[in-house]
Amino acid sequence: MSIAIPPATYLPDFLAHRAEERPDKPCWIFGERTWSWAEAWESVRRTAGALRADGVGRGDRVAILAKNDPAVLQVILGGCQLGAATTVVNWRLAGDELDYVLNDCGAEVVLVGHHLLEQFAQVRDRLQHVRKVIVIGGDHDELEAWQSAATPTDRDPAVEPDDICVVMYSSGTTGRPKGVQLSQHAMVEHSVNGLGDATYGEGDMLLVAMPMFHVGGTSYALQAPVIGATAYIVPEVDGALLAGGVMAGCTHAFLVPAVVTALIAAGPQVMGLFSKLKSLGYGAAPMPLPVLRAAMEAWPDTEFQQVYGMTEFGGVVTVLNDAAHRDAAHPERLVSAGRPVPHTEMRIVDPVTLEDVPQGESGEVWFRTPQATIGYLGKPEATAELITPDGWVRTGDLGRADEDGFLFIEDRIKDMIITGGENVYSPEVERVLAEHPSVQELAVIGVPDDRWGESVKAVVAFKPDQAVPAEELIAFARERLAGYKTPSSIDIVDALPRNPSGKVLKRDLRKPYWGDRARQV
Repeated sequence: MSIAIPPATYLPDFLAHRAEERPDKPCWIFGERTWSWAEAWESVRRTAGALRADGVGRGDRVAILAKNDPAVLQVILGGCQLGAATTVVNWRLAGDELDYVLNDCGAEVVLVGHHLLEQFAQVRDRLQHVRKVIVIGGDHDELEAWQSAATPTDRDPAVEPDDICVVMYSSGTTGRPKGVQLSQHAMVEHSVNGLGDATYGEGDMLLVAMPMFHVGGTSYALQAPVIGATAYIVPEVDGALLAGGVMAGCTHAFLVPAVVTALIAAGPQVMGLFSKLKSLGYGAAPMPLPVLRAAMEAWPDTEFQQVYGMTEFGGVVTVLNDAAHRDAAHPERLVSAGRPVPHTEMRIVDPVTLEDVPQGESGEVWFRTPQATIGYLGKPEATAELITPDGWVRTGDLGRADEDGFLFIEDRIKDMIITGGENVYSPEVERVLAEHPSVQELAVIGVPDDRWGESVKAVVAFKPDQAVPAEELIAFARERLAGYKTPSSIDIVDALPRNPSGKVLKRDLRKPYWGDRARQV
């Protein structure tokens, strides 16, 4: 990394520093508009003033329901100036989910993208706290006038680094989503620690494409001022928009594996275009080895960084750097999640005894880090289950660490399959089946079995016109896996259900088989 990172105590400090250091250079690019660093900082201070004029203060919460837009960053950083927290709402939520989040976060001021006004209107009369709505963009844009009429506002002296600045709702793969509370101090730590060791230089540009209602979008965008890079923001993941970003000069990107898979499948021309990236970060879901190998072959000059983390850490908590991707002495580490970021401790713990397991054995992965959440909004019992009294965060993931501290994620605890008393880690089975040339994507789940308790089932989507009989896939797996790990049945689907961050919704795949059973194992 060749660019000096400015000191920061509060999250807006990075942007303030760059506005003074390079006022006229581009900070944000969105559509046809470019904000200089000075203009971006002025917009944040005016947003703070506008929020204050609307009665928002320390400890209050604001919400924004919009596709990716610089307004998301303006509201988050403007709220930081007042000690207020921002919830970036998942715009893909259905009606009852949408009003749940808006009511749960308690926001009184909500900013809504003009494309989502109809969706918002459907739940407006069910919102308990909202007293003001500001429209972003379109023919009835209110954002510009709202900001222009405000007095630029600096940080309130009462604001503390431990004040919550973001309430980001977890993916909700089980039950209702929970509001993860992240402080300014935690986000400052993440903004620096999560950079990994990718190479950055003057004139670099980050392609911000992943949704900002997820840490993969917001936290990535918030790293741009840390390194002084321009953020090229696109509203959503779209092939043409991504290509436009690369052609505009984007040098760095963070994408989920499903998007990388689509780029590889798009053919040599698209692959050639994206080879211009200096660095590609990927995460939020496992990357199939065949896809990763194809990407590394297609983009030999691109640095690869795999990141593993959770909303509860602001995003990234371990990184597999480019050198580890290319370590011929340890090819097995290509499927690891890397090592903890700076200032982060890791333990592998027996989930029953809560004692550390011997090196190399499997257990629940725990981290202790200044990036961590203080807990879930309004849910003390769930918080107590997440965080130990001495500050360790239980990830709910099963994994092991090798002799050099590289983490290998094996499964979610709740997704582990126990068949005939044997533990089966679905990623191991998935990696084997992913090597079959006809497989486009797949997931492995446990289903009820009267004899073994559970049996292994694979749910598979084939590449176009390349379907093969289920028996062929089972035989393929049997040649490469122990018998108890081999799927005993296969379901064939057109595509796997995924949440907006790209994670496969195994709950949805299991639902037809487990029905109303009290236990899912």
